[in-house]
Amino acid sequence: MLSLTTSLAPLVLAGLLGWTGVVKAFGRGTAQQAPKTALARMLRSSERATTVLRATGAGELLIAAGLLAVPANPVPGAAAAALGTGFLGYLGYGRTVAPESSCGCSASDDTPITWRAFARAAVVVVGGVTAAVAQDTWWSALSGRSAGALVFLAGAAAVLVALSADLDRWWLLPLRRTRLRVFGHPLLGTAGRNQVPVAASVELLENSLAWQAAAPVVRSALLDHWEDGGWRILQYSGVYGDRENARPVAVVFALDATLGRDTGDDPIVRVGYVDAESGETVATDELNAVPSRRGLPMAG
Repeated sequence: MLSLTTSLAPLVLAGLLGWTGVVKAFGRGTAQQAPKTALARMLRSSERATTVLRATGAGELLIAAGLLAVPANPVPGAAAAALGTGFLGYLGYGRTVAPESSCGCSASDDTPITWRAFARAAVVVVGGVTAAVAQDTWWSALSGRSAGALVFLAGAAAVLVALSADLDRWWLLPLRRTRLRVFGHPLLGTAGRNQVPVAASVELLENSLAWQAAAPVVRSALLDHWEDGGWRILQYSGVYGDRENARPVAVVFALDATLGRDTGDDPIVRVGYVDAESGETVATDELNAVPSRRGLPMAG
């Protein structure tokens, strides 16, 4: 097993560095993500950070090519170990001076630096050292012990995916959504009842077309909420009419109490308007004359 690990380490490491190298060197998101990284703060320039990220990506591609072409040579492995050591130092700096910044490790992840970034850099160091002492080629291991090699590669790929925050949307988010559907939400006593927290309903509502249509009328945050027959009712205050004809209104939304942004798309939302003084329902055509509100100017 040890010889299989050392033989396949160059292949695994080449896959990791090849992927991150392509994203950094050629990805369109590199320039967009660079200002959010600790590297931009270190260099005090987003442009210089972008250049360094692309150069690092090119270096990763070069090392990956060496690991694939000459896996029994210690040079590519040593270069990968040195690169991983540099990553660890950079992550330590970034975590200390700019903990809210991303690392830019794959130039497509804008989450803050966490233990997963350190673990992946450590994998590069260990993988580089292992590849440097390999005595056999990865293609020989694949041809000679194909079953064991496939099991090892699958396990290594799973570990790398778990340590890559920018891949969460492909496996972790669907897993969480499935858990919510099966077990219900663990907060606010909703487990087993399949209802999401009120905050999740509000978030879903405020990203819906119904909210955009009612936004010119709404004038408050959430005032009250309750459940009725599987529907969650959310009440806001609002104003319809203009100037001297302006009148207060209660804006009532109803949506499925089991849906949130992680559990459903394009929810059905019912909207009602009730005159706050008379208690009578306001016809939708009476709201068409409501002027849209202008956005406040940004200071600075």
